[in-house]
Amino acid sequence: MQLETLNECPVCKSSHFKSYLNVVDYTVSKKRFNIQQCKACDFLFTNPRPSENEIGYYYQSQEYISHHDDAKGFMSKVYKTVRDHTIGEKIKMIDRLKPQKGDLLDIGCGTGNFVQACKESGWNITGVEPDQGARQVASDRTRESIFQNIFEPEIAHQKYDIITMWHVLEHVHLLDETIAWLKAHLKPGGEILIAVPNPESHDAKKYGEFWAAYDVPRHLYHFTEKTMKTLMQKHNLKVEAVLPMWFDSFYVSMLSTKYQSGATKMIDSMLTGLISNVKGKGNTESSTNTSSLIYLISTK
Repeated sequence: MQLETLNECPVCKSSHFKSYLNVVDYTVSKKRFNIQQCKACDFLFTNPRPSENEIGYYYQSQEYISHHDDAKGFMSKVYKTVRDHTIGEKIKMIDRLKPQKGDLLDIGCGTGNFVQACKESGWNITGVEPDQGARQVASDRTRESIFQNIFEPEIAHQKYDIITMWHVLEHVHLLDETIAWLKAHLKPGGEILIAVPNPESHDAKKYGEFWAAYDVPRHLYHFTEKTMKTLMQKHNLKVEAVLPMWFDSFYVSMLSTKYQSGATKMIDSMLTGLISNVKGKGNTESSTNTSSLIYLISTK
């Protein structure tokens, strides 16, 4: 399968890169992919990478859990248990941001668990999901139309109080176009919530090339707090807060030990997850550095 090579940094457009890490796709192809770092802005990105038309192959696995509702195997059951808990935490977060509720768009809604919970909480929901199978499950679950992408004409003129992307932005080929669309479709006073893995976390540094959240080539980008802020500033958006995701460190560590040694090491995973959270908590909001981070973003 032919890969496409980026000759410019997706964030600052510099053409000067250096090698950062060479990582195996443990989920589907078992092939190695390079992560490069921009010498100008430090942005990390998978390069070369599958094109938008061909990347679907790399999602065709029962191991890619967010596209399936049937929990088969230990890791799937762990994922779904964590997901169900974190959905409740996410609902509390958005309800605090917008107590009056309103219109919510979830991009990359998977099988619709989060948007259905939002609907039950009183939000007017819209979901976007590119995977056909997951999109159908989400539509059946919510009894709403779920759109294939954000550029569908049916939602071209809609605006939202809250737009969420839970571990989705790192998958998007059209990075600048997507951020511009988010800004254009946000109501005055609206908020964007973007959750992504954090390659500066303790667990990322410990596991190195085996860190499961690199997830190449599905993860096209690997955002640090610095590069996320640079990207948002480019689009005249502001990162208002950086918030922790406490459970990701444990789940990611479990997968990482499996990739590293061929078997999940529970004690090592739990200890690493705990240490990652303690180190990632920081003394101030600006120093949050957990395995995954939520960026709360608004217009300037």
